[in-house]
Amino acid sequence: MKLICSKANLVQGVNIVLKAVPSKTTMSILECILIDATTNEIKFTANDMELGIETKVEGEIISKGTVAIDAKIFSEIVRKLPDNEVSIETDENYRTTITCEKAVFTIAGKSGEDFSYLPVIEKNKFIYLSQFTLKEVIRQTIFSISDSDTNKLMTGELFEVTGNELKVVSLDGHRISIRKIELKDSFDDIKVVVPGKTLNEISKILSGGTEDEVRIFFTSNHIVFEFDSTVVVSRLIEGEYFKINQMLSSDYETKVSINKKEFLNCIDRATLLVKEGDKKPIIINITDGDLELKITSVVGTMNENIDIQKDGKDIMIGFNPRFLIDALKVIDDEEVSIYLVNPKAPCFIKDEEEKYVYLILPVNFNAI
Repeated sequence: MKLICSKANLVQGVNIVLKAVPSKTTMSILECILIDATTNEIKFTANDMELGIETKVEGEIISKGTVAIDAKIFSEIVRKLPDNEVSIETDENYRTTITCEKAVFTIAGKSGEDFSYLPVIEKNKFIYLSQFTLKEVIRQTIFSISDSDTNKLMTGELFEVTGNELKVVSLDGHRISIRKIELKDSFDDIKVVVPGKTLNEISKILSGGTEDEVRIFFTSNHIVFEFDSTVVVSRLIEGEYFKINQMLSSDYETKVSINKKEFLNCIDRATLLVKEGDKKPIIINITDGDLELKITSVVGTMNENIDIQKDGKDIMIGFNPRFLIDALKVIDDEEVSIYLVNPKAPCFIKDEEEKYVYLILPVNFNAI
């Protein structure tokens, strides 16, 4: 096999598939990137058996073939080559020579026959949306998945399609994030749980263009994302997702309208007094026209008042400041509405159409 590609194309291809190379594995072949030039296209593939990524790389095929190369070594070499044309050539023993200007590397490769290609997926159920929309939906929900494996379902996000609506849900036991997106067409009903790791990696690869489309295919075990010259295949998380609707309520005793940026900056300032690992709550006291925000820690105290519009009862309630910051950061509205019932019930930050809903459980600040 012999190929000629620009360094820029190589780096782009390697960076995309590198996200599916496992950091630890007992199968050394999975630590490789497969370079496949058996057809008229150059394809790079990586697969950790949970997540697989294949992308096409522009270049010239001088002679066809395949080789599996250690991903870590190959990516380091490619990154540090001069910005010029790169030749990749393998012999019958898969020894691979990488040449760029006066730099010549020769490294051991492996037969591509042992490599786990991406599974062939039936493409019956699907949706399509813009890369920008998918990237935004992930950004606005991914922060509230759990990073603990004690409940596998919490490490993923629910993707639920009903007619022309996509609903994406994540939760970690302390908060819930919900985003609803209107799709351009109506599709078959779908309900799957997608691993958070997959969505994190997808969001890094997506260009995020409003005109660039991504097609998402669903089966009972896999989800496939196709966009640009890249295909991402991921296993789904098995199991019945939590009954979210039972946790949501439209009842409230207090409604607050507040400037989002002002509120976010105020909480951000308060966290200056919280050492990492400390679980100090932020205490919010809501009265007519005024929200007082207080925090007390070993470092010191802080309180600040913000003008608000309030409907309903006065309330004093405590929260983990990080949870409020995470939700407020991803809301694009200038003003947000917060709905509260009592100091022990969840608060909801949502818009009128409920295109976004953020549920946050309060903290019992009297006991701290």
